[in-house]
Amino acid sequence: MVDEDQNVAEKKSTHRRRNALLAILAFVAGLIVAGLIAAQYAMHHAGPMLRARVIRTLSQRFNSQAQLGEFNVSVAHGLDVEGKNLSLRSNLNPGLPPQIQVREFTFHTGLLDVFRLPLHIGLVQIHGLALTIPPKGQRSSMQKSKKSRRKISFLIDTIVCNDATLTIMTDRPNKVPLQFDIHALRLTRVDSGHPMHFVAQLINPKPVGAIASSGNFGPWNADQPAETPVNGTYSFTHADLSTTRGIAGMLSSTGKYSGKLDTITVDGITDTPDFSVDVSGHKVDLTTQFHAIVNGTNGNTYLQPVKAQFLHTHITATGDVVRDLKQNGHDIDLKVTIDKGRVEDLLWLGVKTDPPVMAGNVQLRTKFYLPPGRQPVNRKLRLQGTFGVENVLFSNAAIQKKVDQLSLRSRSRAAEAKDMDSETGVQLPGQQDVRANMHGVFELGDGKLELPQLVCTVPGVEIRLAGVYALDGREFDFAGRARMQAPVSGIVGGWKGKLLKPLDSFFSKNGAGTEIPIRITGTSSNPHFRLNY
Repeated sequence: MVDEDQNVAEKKSTHRRRNALLAILAFVAGLIVAGLIAAQYAMHHAGPMLRARVIRTLSQRFNSQAQLGEFNVSVAHGLDVEGKNLSLRSNLNPGLPPQIQVREFTFHTGLLDVFRLPLHIGLVQIHGLALTIPPKGQRSSMQKSKKSRRKISFLIDTIVCNDATLTIMTDRPNKVPLQFDIHALRLTRVDSGHPMHFVAQLINPKPVGAIASSGNFGPWNADQPAETPVNGTYSFTHADLSTTRGIAGMLSSTGKYSGKLDTITVDGITDTPDFSVDVSGHKVDLTTQFHAIVNGTNGNTYLQPVKAQFLHTHITATGDVVRDLKQNGHDIDLKVTIDKGRVEDLLWLGVKTDPPVMAGNVQLRTKFYLPPGRQPVNRKLRLQGTFGVENVLFSNAAIQKKVDQLSLRSRSRAAEAKDMDSETGVQLPGQQDVRANMHGVFELGDGKLELPQLVCTVPGVEIRLAGVYALDGREFDFAGRARMQAPVSGIVGGWKGKLLKPLDSFFSKNGAGTEIPIRITGTSSNPHFRLNY
């Protein structure tokens, strides 16, 4: 009896285990069926769901109207997405062209990542990216939206862009916008509300050259793009200055920058080993060190200051390089100072004459203005200021000989002046070229140097002149007065001087010395000195 009861109990226990196993198998089968149904649903609906999420995320992130053309999704190996013709047009300026346009893009992520927060994407590849910055006048009206937008959370490991352009629009409808061609751009760790790291290679429009830069950009300010932070380092190589009319040379530059798009502080150096101005064609090694504020949205640059050096001359400049509203180019308006320089360096760079007409120490203060336009630099450059040149020697033997003779005669040493070789200008033993000092006021424009006040002194002589000198050396015309220590009779010397002694008082100034009107004309290589009666 006991055995029979045990058999019945075992049968019931086995039955219960079988029923439990069947229930488990049914549950597992249900899960499998549900998973298959979910997978099938995801395969058919992941595309529309992700498309809607991409449009919503971009619209809210950039405060824009997002439009998207083709959008294809594959879930065979995770989630692969291909899209075309994406554009983002600002809600604050809907009448302007889209700020962001993308011709093609692809990205990959896990299938379940679509439903996670934050949305996580490993790699995004973009072809044909176009960024457009609105005109300054319309940017200023882009006030921050007062609507509270829900924070969009996403994370992209890497964005790689090829064939990108950055266009900065202008207020003038007939003016060509400023455009940068970006050959390669790589952004890493891109998420909402945080800076992204970038590495970029682009072509500078003018002067044409290659720029490589890396740093941090963002977070993007959707309401005020010009307020977006940026910092990094750059190298500018093979910049062909000949694309700027009137100058030539291959420039290279390195430096660092930080700030916002409309106020970027830049510190750097440049080197142009073959810099030249077309009027002379003479090459010099020009180096600079600069601190500047750059408006990255229009190219305006404020130099604070630039320190330049070529040959033995040091130059300091401060001022503005601002886009001209009437012409396609920049107004360069500077204050230039030379405390330590050589006049022959300046003449070598700016005058065709070889060798330069004079050598000596120079100090200079000038306003420098170079407007845009098609004219050569020597024609459109404007200078206005004061200068001083000390210990001047003239490279032209004929000019230096006349200066030496004038100094000797003005000190009643006419016999020594007469004995100088009149054909070659060779000095007698013990004689030395006298050195001149000059100072004055000058204006340069239209290829000519005008000197309304020029004072030149050599031992025994003070000459005050006013006139014009052409930078090509073909025009030399000055008139003024020369005052000498010696009387007329002492200047002429010999028996002729004795005959002129009665005229000493006529030409004297305040009872001493001699004052006569003079004129210097001709060319830098063939000057003519005469009395100006």
